[in-house]
Amino acid sequence: MKLWQKDTNSKKEVEAFTIGRDPEFDIILAPFDVLGSVAHAVMLEEIGLLTSDELATLKKGLKEIYLEIEKGQFRIEEGVEDVHSQVEFLLTQRFGDVGKKLHSGRSRNDQVLVDLKLYYRAALRELVEATAELFSLLQDLSEKHNKDLMPGYTHTQLAMPSSFGLWFGSFAESLTEDMDLLLAAYQLSNKNPLGSAAGYGSSFPLNRSLTTQLLGFADLHHNVINAQNSRGKTEKYISFALSGLSGTLNKLAADICLFMNQHFGFITFPDELTTGSSIMPHKKNPDVFELIRAKTNQIQALPQTIALLLTNMTTGYHRDLQLLKESIFPGMESTLDCIKMTIFMLKEIKVKENILKDPFYKHVFSVEEVNHLVLQGVPFRDAYKKVGYAIEADDFKPDQEKLKHSHEGSIGNLCTKEIKTKMDRKLAAFEFEKMNKALEQLILN
Repeated sequence: MKLWQKDTNSKKEVEAFTIGRDPEFDIILAPFDVLGSVAHAVMLEEIGLLTSDELATLKKGLKEIYLEIEKGQFRIEEGVEDVHSQVEFLLTQRFGDVGKKLHSGRSRNDQVLVDLKLYYRAALRELVEATAELFSLLQDLSEKHNKDLMPGYTHTQLAMPSSFGLWFGSFAESLTEDMDLLLAAYQLSNKNPLGSAAGYGSSFPLNRSLTTQLLGFADLHHNVINAQNSRGKTEKYISFALSGLSGTLNKLAADICLFMNQHFGFITFPDELTTGSSIMPHKKNPDVFELIRAKTNQIQALPQTIALLLTNMTTGYHRDLQLLKESIFPGMESTLDCIKMTIFMLKEIKVKENILKDPFYKHVFSVEEVNHLVLQGVPFRDAYKKVGYAIEADDFKPDQEKLKHSHEGSIGNLCTKEIKTKMDRKLAAFEFEKMNKALEQLILN
């Protein structure tokens, strides 16, 4: 049964192919479809297309369905095309013809668009909150291990002294930069498309500003064609945000896999957080971080997947857009899982102390020795040669006590507070409270 059905039915093969995986994603959208419908109904009453009694009936019915969704009692019945149809059929079945009035002034195009925007806002909020938690943990670890030195690498070769404080702190600051992409994705998701109908508006005197306010959107897509064209564009922005976050997690996971290797032995985790081998009793494998590394590589491919899906697509709705959900929904879920698992693991990380006291790492102090000579008045090129000759002659004996880094963002000045200030500013820009308050009032009133 379909809302658009007339006398001719689609062939079952066509129906199965066009519906695809939509039912599994529609369940995710169900609560947001109800919220959008409540706002639309309030607006229809305001412009005179519903009576106050009809609005009361529809709000009662929609709230009942919302509670059923929350309790896990809602399902899309056999033969019902999508979540929008299921909600309307339930209203009509339970309350009669008033259920058929709810679709006035909207199309499934803007209905699914508003569902998606509401879902994306909620999902991005979860990602932002999880990212903020990971950020705080990384900053705590950075401060805790600010004196624990480790070698830094370039070209995977020993380079210069680093510290675990600097290492942990680098990922914390990287997350503040990833937050910029998340904010851009959220801001595009936080625009109301409702009232654009099939992409060309409606002859009804819809009050789109009212639904914008009721749903807690920061703004609306004013041009109705642009509202429809935002489908795909929104997902592209989100994919870049997910890719940015995943890039940070990927590098962290790759480092951890390397540093857990016995040739390094820089960090360890409790045995119960590693996995073993079926034939090698000594193995403690970093499977969690290997999977984080792999999953974040998959997520980093999302922008390309979505860009190719949108290539050569003209203005207006196309069924191609349905496939966006198959990429972006799992991508958001996988990114959140990777963040949560990284938090879970890092809470148990153990750092090896006094690594650089091992003579094996003495060459990482070569630049320190060059700089020390320069500060004594030796020209840089001469100092460089002197230290280089000493290394070649195996006569290089650095004095670790000379290690002194004081500029912003170095071993001796991690700028933890400054980085936290950046993150706090970015988190405040999301203004989640406005969204939360609007949706609570919508469903409670």
